Amino acid sequence: MMKELSIYIHIPFCVKKCLYCDFLSFPAGEVKRGMTERKSALSGSGMVQDDIEYYVNLLCREITQSAEVYKKYHVISIFLGGGTPSLLPADRIIRIMEAVRAHYRVAEKAEITMEMNPGTIENGEPEQYITCGINRVSIGLQSADDEELRRIGRIHDYAAFLKTYDLVRRAGFRNVNIDIMSALPGQDAASYERTLRKVTALAPEHISAYSLILEEGTPLHERQSEYSFPTEEEEQEMDRLTRQYLASCGYHRYEISNYAGDGYECRHNKVYWQRGDYVGFGLGASSMVQNVRWSNPDTLESYAMYVTSAAVKCGYDGAECGQLIEVNGQEEPEAGYILHRQVLSRQEQMEEYMFLGLRMVCGVSAAKFEHIFDSPIEGVYGGTIDCLRRQGLLVRDGDGIRLTERGLDVSNYAMSQFLFD
Repeated sequence: MMKELSIYIHIPFCVKKCLYCDFLSFPAGEVKRGMTERKSALSGSGMVQDDIEYYVNLLCREITQSAEVYKKYHVISIFLGGGTPSLLPADRIIRIMEAVRAHYRVAEKAEITMEMNPGTIENGEPEQYITCGINRVSIGLQSADDEELRRIGRIHDYAAFLKTYDLVRRAGFRNVNIDIMSALPGQDAASYERTLRKVTALAPEHISAYSLILEEGTPLHERQSEYSFPTEEEEQEMDRLTRQYLASCGYHRYEISNYAGDGYECRHNKVYWQRGDYVGFGLGASSMVQNVRWSNPDTLESYAMYVTSAAVKCGYDGAECGQLIEVNGQEEPEAGYILHRQVLSRQEQMEEYMFLGLRMVCGVSAAKFEHIFDSPIEGVYGGTIDCLRRQGLLVRDGDGIRLTERGLDVSNYAMSQFLFD
């Protein structure tokens, strides 16, 4: 029986980095800054090509070279994220997808998602995406209020979003996610409700509704004193609006921040929350296969060295349980690359099973826990489960263990209780 695998493909390019973003992304013209000139290991002649072409060649080479390791898997989902994948010309997206399909067993009904930002696709491109197998798109709207978009540094307005949405619908996409955000600077419950109403009126199949987090090192975090943010009470009202209004429109909440119409839960993200095997390709991409986690180098120069080395073919080999390995590409670390790789201990696997699984509204299965770890869940977490039940944060329904609505509201606290000291 073939094992299941999901693939994440990271495209780091964007037009302009948003003020709140702490993802590994940058404007395309910046990738060669600080790089030494060298012969292109990919073309065999000339110097480094243009940014996107150079990166796509590296990416396709990594995808191709890694395939032998995953020949016993069939791929159930693929996710092109970033950055802004739709910033790439459609022919580059096609090349990437061709590299995957040529070397991996992609299931006939695999979910294949591509992220896009409003205003970054042209007429005819969505049709090309469909031709190469992409069957789901995720559009980053964030807000239907142009002033709110301006405050967080988005490059588009609501009109540009509507044009993008219309293009993908006319092309034939029948599985569309829209990202929205609450707790934005200058936002209140009334303006957030207007965003909810405008988005649901379009009837997307899936809505991801995130609350803004001010990450250290981002411009918005550094300049937060210049903005007026919603109060804690206003944030709670926005959370209530999200749950109640989306439910009234036929969207069921299946994860802390994700809502779907019937049959449209995101299969790829559920692989993460349910600890399935996935491999990440591209700059800084993370992987988890057979309880080994590793991440690719996060600078273009070190990523190029990694791709052209033998190590790219053996991501989850060679580590011992509980060990964090730093693999240096050369004797001089500053001249090579570093690959972080860790084999998860049994306790770490248990922790992840609980705090990732409890992100989902359905929670976790006690029987599956016992099957995986050969130990009843009560023998490991009985005290924690009883404590959270008494606090009204968790319920036990037969085999299922899940957070209550109140528990989902304080999920960080509730899930942290499952971490071992």
